[in-house]
Amino acid sequence: MRRVLVLVSLAVTSMVALAFLIPLGLTVREIARDRALADAERQANALGPALAITTDRAALERAVASTQAGATGRMTVHLPSGAPIGPGWARPVDLDAAARIGRSFAAPADGGYVLLQPVALDQGRIAVVEVYLPGKDLSQGVWAAWAVMATVAAALVAGSVLVADRLGNRAVRSTRRLADAAGALGDGDLSIRVDPQGPPELEEAGRAFNAMADRVALLLAAEREMAADLSHRLRTPLAALRLNAGALGSGELADQTRQAVDQLEREVDLIIRTVRTPGGHGSCDAAEVLRGRLDFWSVLAEDEGRPWELIGAERPAAVPLPAAELAAAVDALLGNVFRHTPEGTAFAVTLHRGEGVTGILIADAGQGITDSPAALARGNSGRGSTGLGLDIVRRAAESTGGNLRIARSVLGGAQVQIWLRIGHRPAPRGRADRSDRARGGRHGHRSGS
Repeated sequence: MRRVLVLVSLAVTSMVALAFLIPLGLTVREIARDRALADAERQANALGPALAITTDRAALERAVASTQAGATGRMTVHLPSGAPIGPGWARPVDLDAAARIGRSFAAPADGGYVLLQPVALDQGRIAVVEVYLPGKDLSQGVWAAWAVMATVAAALVAGSVLVADRLGNRAVRSTRRLADAAGALGDGDLSIRVDPQGPPELEEAGRAFNAMADRVALLLAAEREMAADLSHRLRTPLAALRLNAGALGSGELADQTRQAVDQLEREVDLIIRTVRTPGGHGSCDAAEVLRGRLDFWSVLAEDEGRPWELIGAERPAAVPLPAAELAAAVDALLGNVFRHTPEGTAFAVTLHRGEGVTGILIADAGQGITDSPAALARGNSGRGSTGLGLDIVRRAAESTGGNLRIARSVLGGAQVQIWLRIGHRPAPRGRADRSDRARGGRHGHRSGS
């Protein structure tokens, strides 16, 4: 937009300057020409009294020499008889025309013009006074005037372009800051606000952005509180379940039930802490998380007769995701395996280390997933579940800059791949220096719009 404003200003100002300069330049040239001809006519008229008194050549030569043009050899007197007094520049046809029409006029000559002034003598005779004007006399001062006008026009054009650039820069800077703030808000920075600046429309857009950001922050806070409250309500049935599990006595089944209740209570506590502390960041060892989760699910797998295998978890694999979030994602996928495949169906979990990414591949020998886009749609499930499992996993992967893929496994069923980026996370468009531009030079988290 800044370049457009500068180009528009340049084009408009240039056209206006040319519209004035061209006619004005022509007028200046005509004025210089008329001035030179008027001066020549004045000098020619100065010889009129002398010619009216005498036609003596010596007297006329002295009269010619007394004029400015005669002193420089540019004046000639053509008498009705005899040779002309002076060098002579005019063509004979122009001299005859001047004597015939009886008034002065300018005619072209070598290197310039001649002014021919007829003067009436006695007995109806006509003498012609010729004043020669070199071409440079006709354009004297024209080039200097044109240079001054061109300089003034260039200064006006440059000034208008500079003003347009400043105005455009102000509008562009405000627009860019508003866009950066919107991008920061989209990246999860709920504290970002803008300081409305610039044209009235951008100030209004800045105020609307602040109102929207406040509303989004309130809605998210209310959603977190609601999730925490709903999770907290689970404590009552959990307490009852713990009492019932305690009454089961001893035995392997009773111990497993009590362990499951303890695990469920820990998960509920984790949910409450997580939703009340938004925007948390962390990392964990994916290999350790996978070993822990497979130890938990192995009990159920043994009960259902499911062969399983954990591959590649022998050495650490750090990923930029909190252990609780990674465990929740793994549990969601393993839960889908147990929920949507028959008992006895084998599954395998593979930890893959690549350059800049770490992959967790969970494959099963079930019937597979026929419609991957529909399976990834949030809340969409045709098998009686909530349809949120894969969406939870996808959001966890995308929070690291990775992604979630669904493919066919070598076991014959589905293979869900979680790819977590462990290198530099690619920033969205315009995000590279968003923090510096959105917050730089301002207190708190405010940005100029």
